Amino acid sequence: MKMDGFERKFRLDQSFALVTGGAGLLGVQHAHALLEIGAHVVIADLSSDNIEKVKDSFKGTKCTFELLDVSNEDSVESLLKNLKKKNINIDILINNAAIDPKVGKNINSKTNKNRLENFSVLEWDKQINVGLKGAFLCSKVFGTSMANQKGGVILNIASDLSIISPDQRIYRSDGLEEEQQNVKPITYSVIKSGMIGLTKYLATYWANKNVRCNALSPGGIFNEQDAKFVSKVSELIPMGRMANRDEYKNAIQFLCSKASSYMTGHNLVMDGGRTIW
Repeated sequence: MKMDGFERKFRLDQSFALVTGGAGLLGVQHAHALLEIGAHVVIADLSSDNIEKVKDSFKGTKCTFELLDVSNEDSVESLLKNLKKKNINIDILINNAAIDPKVGKNINSKTNKNRLENFSVLEWDKQINVGLKGAFLCSKVFGTSMANQKGGVILNIASDLSIISPDQRIYRSDGLEEEQQNVKPITYSVIKSGMIGLTKYLATYWANKNVRCNALSPGGIFNEQDAKFVSKVSELIPMGRMANRDEYKNAIQFLCSKASSYMTGHNLVMDGGRTIW
């Protein structure tokens, strides 16, 4: 069936896309979204175990799997060189790799290590290195390559917490002293806010090289969380529920294709309306 002009704008049949953290919860969805519109997708992840777990879901697709430490510049540069040897020139980069700190995992008998007054510099560095430094390094290496070619697209995965503060009340538990109460760590807000600054910087820096850069800020995604927690979060969302993991796929397709050809430097917020309350 012949495609009309609208459909053609979404097609990526001649494009190569790189998804960092590609074997994670959202990374898999981003990869499938791009495969659906014709892209050849490189799924890059630090964990070979995670890659093995998701490989079956990509059987028969135009997909390549690569190991990558986004926090290591040599690793990022090596991936670029290895892909070029395979005649894969990345023209779409999704900076998705991040450490999502698990709330409630760091409580001992007296304190909660996620709380600001107890948060370690080592943990700060670890999370910043992946979530923010990693996005910078991948943008530097692959963005430079795009700028020297025909242009391209960089998409940074941020969060609704890039524009609002976490509501720490949803993490509280009955029976815990204040110093033990769960919180979303400071690193998450700092990283996701930083992704918006990175987006705006890159959007202007390579504008004359036909490299567009936007951000996508998802809201909370349902992933079999505790029912009480899901209820608390849902009460903060006008639509009354968390997102399904596949509900961001069309946004990915729009932002990575020519359908968004006149959009750059933008943060697309998809949060069920949470940030407007």
